[in-house]
Amino acid sequence: MNILDLEDIHLHWREDGDPKGAPVVFANSLGTDFRMWDKLIPLMPQGLRLIRYDKRGHGLSACPPAPYPMGTLVRDAERLLDALDVKNCVFVGLSVGGLIAQGLAVKRLDLVRAMVLSNTAAKIGTAQMWADRIAAIRAGGIEAIADGLMERWFSKPFRAGAEMQGYRAMLTRQPVEGYCGVASAIAGTDFITPTSGLTLPTLAIAGSEDGATPPDLVRETADLVKGARFHLIRGAGHLPPVEKPGEYAQILTGFLTDIGHV
Repeated sequence: MNILDLEDIHLHWREDGDPKGAPVVFANSLGTDFRMWDKLIPLMPQGLRLIRYDKRGHGLSACPPAPYPMGTLVRDAERLLDALDVKNCVFVGLSVGGLIAQGLAVKRLDLVRAMVLSNTAAKIGTAQMWADRIAAIRAGGIEAIADGLMERWFSKPFRAGAEMQGYRAMLTRQPVEGYCGVASAIAGTDFITPTSGLTLPTLAIAGSEDGATPPDLVRETADLVKGARFHLIRGAGHLPPVEKPGEYAQILTGFLTDIGHV
């Protein structure tokens, strides 16, 4: 187990692959921990340095009191990469991880040479929507919203299988304070203007059955970045690395190959 002590926060992280290889960093969604990438990692090309971490308030990372500003989540990622001596990574961010990717690319282009914006947007939802969700969780716990989230996260066939129950448990076992802290960060974030100024290589990935960040929203975000590519994974919801890891790995590997990162 790797725990990075940043004094004001302890972050749980993991590294797979070649420690001297080209770095690829993965940031996961609200309500999940870095096990979300478990099925994808073994399918990635040999020779890469694959880094995952739990956001503050999630997984085995520390859980300070909410709310968390988005700038703090970006700074956590920045300090993690600095501590691990990572430069010129490809940052793969899913959902709120994609917001972190955008914020980090705007702030530290020396750290990020390309980004993958998966099932995300420059602005996700409305402040009122997030306020209502936080209120529901404060009143009834994450369990109160779990079934609705499973419908937005996963396609109907996947929800019929046993694996979905594992992700439901992962969601409900996240700390309420951590979930609400990150939700408040999303609520206060609008990266449309800063992201529209980015020119780094970018791949946007959407799931056809995604009820949280629908394909059109992801495509609109891709259109903000000059030259960005867009790929739709059919039959997948909000977490395509879980539902369609083989297709996701193929798309991601193609992008890494095309930009000379493998």
